[in-house]
Amino acid sequence: MLTTLKNAFKIKEIRQKMLFTLAMLVVIRFGSQLPVPGVDRNYFSQWFAAQTGDAFSFFDAITGGSFLNMSILALNINPYITSSIIMQLLTIAIPKLEEMQRDGEEGRKKIASITRYVTVVLALIQATAMAVGFGRQGLLVNYNAINVITTITALTAGSAFLMWVGERITENGIGNGISIVLVINIISRLPQDIGGLFEQFVFGKAPATAVLAALIILAIIVLMVVLVVILNAGVRKIPVQYAKKVQGRKMVGGQTSNIPLRVNTSGVIPIIFASSIMQTPIIICSLLGYQGTGFWGQVLRGLNSGSWCDPENPIYSIGLLVYVVLIVFFAYFYTSITFNPLMIADNMKKQGGFIPGIRPGKPTSDYLNRVLNYIVFIGAVGLIIVAVLPYFFNGVFNAQVSFGGTSLIIVVSVVLETMKQVESQMLVRNYKGFLND
Repeated sequence: MLTTLKNAFKIKEIRQKMLFTLAMLVVIRFGSQLPVPGVDRNYFSQWFAAQTGDAFSFFDAITGGSFLNMSILALNINPYITSSIIMQLLTIAIPKLEEMQRDGEEGRKKIASITRYVTVVLALIQATAMAVGFGRQGLLVNYNAINVITTITALTAGSAFLMWVGERITENGIGNGISIVLVINIISRLPQDIGGLFEQFVFGKAPATAVLAALIILAIIVLMVVLVVILNAGVRKIPVQYAKKVQGRKMVGGQTSNIPLRVNTSGVIPIIFASSIMQTPIIICSLLGYQGTGFWGQVLRGLNSGSWCDPENPIYSIGLLVYVVLIVFFAYFYTSITFNPLMIADNMKKQGGFIPGIRPGKPTSDYLNRVLNYIVFIGAVGLIIVAVLPYFFNGVFNAQVSFGGTSLIIVVSVVLETMKQVESQMLVRNYKGFLND
């Protein structure tokens, strides 16, 4: 990877893109420190410290600390991510949007434009909820109409600005801009998390204990990274043979291809969906100032990941089982709406393709379904391991980190994809140079 970056930096065109991306990231980190006018940042820090679980800690992690600082970028690109997911689901449900997507570049531009408008609407809704919900509890120095409107405007504008920056990185920089923004936010919290782990388990301990603890921490991090890399790189290739046919006086076809089915077909989406469902009641209750008592208080605590894997209160780990079931469900659900075996089987049949040993048409579709169900289950198990391990160490050893399994999957996936894009650009440039010679 370092060699690839070194070689890429020697190429002027790629170097300019990398420097542009770096400059945009500096702007983002600077904006993450600019506070919203009229906000009591000390109050918010105290409020955040009193929260348990990852309902807000994960949100703060993917915003790069902007949420904790209550900066103008506190909402970050979360409205855009939510908007993109909503549009992706609606594209399948609404024929008009599906038709737009099939219209090529022009249709994709229209969908992108709609996504931007939805992003602004979502940002406005979230900003209003934060300004009113937190403002009433003391977040705003003076809770009045002017400060509420100022806060809503600043947060909405900050989210729209980050969306614009992400698109500029995609056009003029390296990699997918939105993904790059998300990764730099997560990485910015990594030193703090690692430092907290070493301060808790290494510093101040006996030399032998400190060395053992440091090795265990590093080994766990390395193993999780390796598992995520395997999940992202794992592919089941289904061989496809195309029959020969006569065109004019020539015999064409007969080539062999394959259908690559990724082990982790749904990416990090199942974890995000499952976490959202589990944490939404907690977030709503926090905004309304409801602490929860009696039965409903026990339910809220069970939904809270901070209560999972606690040896003293194992009953609350039922919430973890619900979380696991949700991950498996959304892994199958998201795969089913993004991968259509019947359509692939029909296209193969039209083009004269077939899977060796499988009849074209419905038998091919059934075969792809069986293989896909098996692969999705393996991918879901891998996601569960990566997602649950941080909760296990948090509950058993009280290891508080915001850099959890979800963040790790996002970082590794984006880094690998960005490096592939850099290598492809270098390859294209080499071909151009060869042709020019």
